[in-house]
Amino acid sequence: MAPQREWLDKDYYKVLGVSKDASDKEIARAYRKLAKQYHPDAHPGSEERFKEISAAYDVVGDPAKRKEYDEVRSLSERGFAGNPFAGASANGSGTTFSSFGMDDLGDLLGNIFGRATRRGRAGTAGAPGGALGPQRGQDIEAVLHLSFADAVHGATTTVNVTSDVVCSTCHGSGAAPGTAPTTCPVCGGRGVVNENQGMFSFSQPCPACGGTGMKVEVPCPTCHGRGTERRARQVKARIPPGVEDGQRIRLPRRGGAGRFGGQPGDLYVVVRVAPDPVFTQKGRDLQVRVPITFAEAALGTTVSVPTLDGKPVSVKVPAGTRSGKVFRVKGHGVPAPGRPGDLLVSFDIDVPSKLSAEQKRAVEAFARASEREGNKLREKLGAAAR
Repeated sequence: MAPQREWLDKDYYKVLGVSKDASDKEIARAYRKLAKQYHPDAHPGSEERFKEISAAYDVVGDPAKRKEYDEVRSLSERGFAGNPFAGASANGSGTTFSSFGMDDLGDLLGNIFGRATRRGRAGTAGAPGGALGPQRGQDIEAVLHLSFADAVHGATTTVNVTSDVVCSTCHGSGAAPGTAPTTCPVCGGRGVVNENQGMFSFSQPCPACGGTGMKVEVPCPTCHGRGTERRARQVKARIPPGVEDGQRIRLPRRGGAGRFGGQPGDLYVVVRVAPDPVFTQKGRDLQVRVPITFAEAALGTTVSVPTLDGKPVSVKVPAGTRSGKVFRVKGHGVPAPGRPGDLLVSFDIDVPSKLSAEQKRAVEAFARASEREGNKLREKLGAAAR
């Protein structure tokens, strides 16, 4: 991957809250913590911060990109990026440069702004349509349907996608079987040519080979020299516990194949969770509504409440419990490392549509005994109406 201009302005280590000497594990740990903290699904309004964190980890979380990033930042700190002519001194005979020549300066500027010299790189197919150098694969999106239980507990499954993959005939070279790409005669395999502008010499991608350094004389009959073909495939995906409906999960480098030596794109999996007839999910917690009779709510009782693992738990209903009252049963929600979620139990008082003769007599007796209390409850309404 060619260095990007924003590398000069963005301190990705500072974004992730780690030092420049942090290990790969420390960087990954910091990213996971921040990604969870600022994920848009859990914290609406944090989209930009989440993108910034993801962009930082995409660079310093990759050993090859991190090395390039550190080199570019080092040049910037020494003054080369802000002032490419640092170290120049004027004298009576003209301008001279210490420690490096004009060709080195051209390569330096090219490296910083994405026009790196490609010396001796193994070639792939010439980029059709004037495409320059390695091209990153396309990001793709796929929908994964999960049962409620799999979404809560997490699952390892496969996702069906159709995308660009490395050509099965030429294995990515772009050349027909029995042939091979040849070194570009214009740039000699460097992938760049020098453009002289007065006293300066700058490097630019070779127009003959598209910056790959190689030419394909006989294109592959399957991919027509592209090095990739479109094909259906299955991607193994690990879904973490507690994923919610509509959540988007990124699988790095599992998207479309790169071209001309470029890295694969990313695969974004959009999860669709089937509704459960009993439970609903709210973050790490599970919710369940349990009906109780008026008598149970008034007198109090103990009821058996279902859990997701199939083992019921007993919940005490205090006397005088009102409809909609929520009780928390700890540890019976979404399983997660550290602290699992809870089960939130809300009780709904069921009013029967039909009563037996015995029930009717009992309710009528209760109504007569509660007549004064009913009037008191409605006195406030009368006062409000006046």
